[in-house]
Amino acid sequence: MNAPHALTGLDLQLDTVAALAPGARFTLAGAALERMAASRAAVDRAVARGQASYGITTGFGAFANRRIPEAKVRELQVNLVRSHSVGVGPPLAAQHVRRILLLKANNLAAGHSGIRPAVVEALLQLLEHDVLPVIPGKGSVGASGDLAPLAHLTLAVIGEGSAHQGGRLLEGPAVCAAAGFKPFALEAKEGLALLNGTQVSTALALDGWARGRNLLEAGLAIGALTVEALAGSHTPFDPRIHAARGQAGQKRVAAAMLALLGESEMHSSHADCDRVQDPYAVRCQPQVVGAAWDTLEHAGRVLAAELNGVSDNPLIFGDDILSGGNFHAAPIGLVADFLAIALTDVASMSERRIDLVDRRVNPALNMFLTNEPGVESGFMMAQVTAAALASENKTLAHPASVDSIPTSAGQEDHVSMAPWAGHKLLQVCDNLATILGIELLVGAHALDSQRPLRTTPALERLHALLRREVAYQPRDHRLDGDIAAAARLVESGAVAAIARGG
Repeated sequence: MNAPHALTGLDLQLDTVAALAPGARFTLAGAALERMAASRAAVDRAVARGQASYGITTGFGAFANRRIPEAKVRELQVNLVRSHSVGVGPPLAAQHVRRILLLKANNLAAGHSGIRPAVVEALLQLLEHDVLPVIPGKGSVGASGDLAPLAHLTLAVIGEGSAHQGGRLLEGPAVCAAAGFKPFALEAKEGLALLNGTQVSTALALDGWARGRNLLEAGLAIGALTVEALAGSHTPFDPRIHAARGQAGQKRVAAAMLALLGESEMHSSHADCDRVQDPYAVRCQPQVVGAAWDTLEHAGRVLAAELNGVSDNPLIFGDDILSGGNFHAAPIGLVADFLAIALTDVASMSERRIDLVDRRVNPALNMFLTNEPGVESGFMMAQVTAAALASENKTLAHPASVDSIPTSAGQEDHVSMAPWAGHKLLQVCDNLATILGIELLVGAHALDSQRPLRTTPALERLHALLRREVAYQPRDHRLDGDIAAAARLVESGAVAAIARGG
């Protein structure tokens, strides 16, 4: 068994969180334990001297001016958890809950939250035993933190929540027992420390970032396949064109596509073609997909910082307990929206290429790739499905982060809506995977229609990869199963691996 990874609160990596698997083992590093003990002692001292500190000796939100006597500070914390457990909607997926557990533990390990290490270790035990709290997916506005979903997470720690382990549903103290700890009676500040934070927003955005990276890479290979199927020119991918503009993502995409294309029988077959330029959806792939790559890189930097950033409030520095606004998830909401916009643009371009794969561009192909035009419809309706999803994405790409709404009697008067931005991003990813799957089906079918000509070794591997899942059928047939299989293949990472040279 692999040794557990030691959390410091300072150096968790994006790929570690993205690749998180069931049963992952983490512990708190020694330095983290020391910092946490020091901040816990500071909270105890503040309570003992009756110091006015938000959420420790005062109420929450609009009740921030209500002083809480020392005898009531523990009751305050458990009431916070219970009253804030107001989530609705379908529960978050297992992979999201695992990431939330890890992100919350790492956030608290930084030692600015005044929580006992044992409580944080309980989160890591839930993760290790794959006891996953049931967290409703809706109910957070992304400030002050993801309060409602994190309250449902915290219910599991105090023996009042629900969780899944394998195929069974656990309730109340059985949740704690399955993870190997007893229900906690929360001390001052601990309920607030567990509820405050951007971990739900971050987990959703990070999933969109990881899926988006895979989809963009897969799209490179699929877009190159379409270039071959359309007898497209390789000139638009010449590095001199992209060096002249200087955009990093554009240069990266052009180089990747040129490596996938290379010389082939199919390319040589139209060497004397008199077509001067291909449609934008074919020749502008480096410019559009490259811009999406740059967006992905920017989002990755923001998310990497958030993994190790403290989004609690108030924060403890020595004996100073400082109220601020690190719980506000604006950085996460903005990049989730930005990613949704970028991926929507990539999906729209893929849909346009699907519509082009017929004789209007390549005379060797029949309309809609039919075998007998008129009698058959070929891929006519598959393009309609792609169009429907591309249009749906345009609505989903409307930014959530511009839609603030005041809460808590106006005390919390500007919120991020980052969780909704994350949910929308994941729906955009779903649609993009299906659109790319349809383009892959169309491109592969167009190649089969032009046999015995062969394309490059990399694109032949892509063709063979699809044909292991979806057989070539030259006549009209049901396409819904083919589309689903191709979308799964795109999501699997196998297509992206070919784009990377695998």
